[in-house]
Amino acid sequence: MTSESQPPVDDGPSNFIRERIEQDIAQGRRGGRVCTRFPPEPNGYLHIGHAKSICLNFGMAAEFGGRCHLRFDDTNPATEDVEFVESIQEDIRWLGFDWGEHKYFASDYFQRLYDFAEDLIRAGKAFVDSLTAEEIKAYRGNFYKKGTASPYRDRGVEENLDLFRRMRAGEFEEGEHVLRAKIDVEHGNINMRDPPIYRIKKVHHHRTGDQWCVYPMYDYAHCISDALERITHSLCTLEFEDHRPLYDWILAQLTVPGDPEQIEFAKLNLSYTLLGKRKLKQMVLEGYVSGWDDPRMPTLAGLRRRGYTPEAIRNLCERVGVSKRNGLIDVTLLEHALREHLNATSPRVMGVLYPLKVTLTNWTAGEVEWIDAPYFADDPTRGTRPVPIGRELLIEREDFKEQAVKGWFRLSPGAEVRLRHVGIIRCDEVVKDAHGEILELRCTLDASSRPGQPNSGRKVKGTIHWVSAAHALPVEARLYDRLFMTEDPNEAPEGKTFLDNLNPHSLAVVADARVEPSMAAAPTGTRVQFERLAYFCVDRDSTEERLVVNRTIGLRDSWAKLEAKGGGK
Repeated sequence: MTSESQPPVDDGPSNFIRERIEQDIAQGRRGGRVCTRFPPEPNGYLHIGHAKSICLNFGMAAEFGGRCHLRFDDTNPATEDVEFVESIQEDIRWLGFDWGEHKYFASDYFQRLYDFAEDLIRAGKAFVDSLTAEEIKAYRGNFYKKGTASPYRDRGVEENLDLFRRMRAGEFEEGEHVLRAKIDVEHGNINMRDPPIYRIKKVHHHRTGDQWCVYPMYDYAHCISDALERITHSLCTLEFEDHRPLYDWILAQLTVPGDPEQIEFAKLNLSYTLLGKRKLKQMVLEGYVSGWDDPRMPTLAGLRRRGYTPEAIRNLCERVGVSKRNGLIDVTLLEHALREHLNATSPRVMGVLYPLKVTLTNWTAGEVEWIDAPYFADDPTRGTRPVPIGRELLIEREDFKEQAVKGWFRLSPGAEVRLRHVGIIRCDEVVKDAHGEILELRCTLDASSRPGQPNSGRKVKGTIHWVSAAHALPVEARLYDRLFMTEDPNEAPEGKTFLDNLNPHSLAVVADARVEPSMAAAPTGTRVQFERLAYFCVDRDSTEERLVVNRTIGLRDSWAKLEAKGGGK
C-alpha cells in the first residue's frame, strides 16, 4: 500500500496542519500539490515518539491524494549504520505505511549540497572558520549574551573557496576548519549566528564509502533536500521551530526547484517512557536491556516483539491529535488502546504460569477426551481448537487457597469451582510433602455438570482455567512490565541519573509454565490471551523443545491499583 493509496490516519476533528494544507490547496500554492516526507536519521531504532510523525506525514499525504517520501538524513557517518536503515523501513511498513518508489537519502545529494555551499561562498554568504568547536560556541554567545564575529569571518571569497576545496580533498584533520553560514552574529535567534554548515569527518560512510571527508550539517542538508524533492509541507516537531528562520534563509539564498514550508507540531511524549535516542542507545550499549528490540524498550521493534499492534499505536496517534503545545500523554491511553484491540483480535487459550497438580479421582486412568473449545467464547464462529483433558490436570497455584477467606470463589478444601469447558469439581484432599509444601489436589468431577448434561447450568461462583498435565507444552513466560518506575524517567534526585529510575521488576522469567497443545505450531509474533491471566506474544527465541512467550500487557491496569494503594506514588 503506497502513500498515494493509504487511508487517512485522522478523519475526525480538524487540526491546524490539515487546515493549513486545505488553505494552500484552495489558494493554488505549489500547484495544489501535497508532498510530505518522513526524514529519520539512521543512527538508532525508531521509537513510539516517531510513530506520530510517521502517521501524520503519511496520513496527510494520503488524505490529500499526494505522496510521502522516506528520506534518510545520513549526514553523520560516525553514528549511522545499515542495521538502522533496515530497521526503520521494517518499522514503517509494520505500522501500515509504504513510500513506494520514493525512498531517498541525503547522501544522494552530497555533490549538489557541496556545490550549493560553494555558491554561498561565492555570494559572500559563507566562510571557512578556523576556530575550535569550543571557541565557536563561546563566540556565538547564548540567550543572555550576544555573539561576536569570528576573526576569520572576513576572509575573502578566493581564500574561502581554496580552504573549502582543501577540506574536501582531505588535507586537514577533523576540527581544523568548518564552513559557516554568514548571517548575523548578534541575531536574537542563536541558530542564525553564523551556524556551521559543513564539518570535516574522516569516517567511512555506509553508502558513499570514503568518497567524502566533509559532511553537511543537518540544518543545511535538510532544507535543501526538501527543496530538491519538491516537498510541499515539511512537518516536524516543535524543537525545530527555532530552526525555521535558518531553514528559510538557506533556501532564500539558493536557486532550488522547490518551495517547501516548515510546519511544527507537538511531539508525542508518554509518561513512564524514555524517548531520548542517546539514552536508549546508552541502555543498549551498557547492557541495561538486551538490545534495541528488547520488549521493554519503547522502540517500535521492541513494542512489536512484546506483542503491541500497529492498530493500537495508530489509534493512540489519532486520539492524541495534533497540537502546537507539548505535553505529557498518560501511557495508560496507549495501554487502553492496546487492550481494546487485543481483546477484539486475540484468540483465547489456556495457560498456567505456576502449575499445581490436580487429580480427578473419578476419571478413568489413561482416558483422554478432546474438547472442541472456541477461541472466542462470545463468537464460536471465529474458530475452535481441540483441548485434551485427562485424569491429571494443572491449575494456577494461586487459584487454590487452603484457608479460604471471605469473598474467595476459587478452589479450597471442600469447595467447588467450575473448570473452564469441563464442569464443576470439588476439592476433597490436599497432598503435601514432608515440609508442608502442597504437591497435589485430589478432586471429584461432577459429571452431571458437564456441557450438555442435566446439571450443566448448576451455579457456582468461580471458574478457573487449566491444562492437561500429560499434553501441556513447556513454556518460558517472560513477564514484562514498565521499564521505569517514575512518570518522568529523566527527573532524578541530585547525584542520580535516569538509570536510577529503572524498574528492577521490569522482567520476571517463569521458566516452567505450561500451555495447551494448540499453541504447538504458533509462529513468532502470534498474539493470544491466556485466559484470566494476560495477553502474550510468541517470541523469536522459541524452539521446537520450548515455547517462549512475552507478556504483552495484563488484562487490567495493575499499575492504577498500585498507585492508588501508594497514595499516588
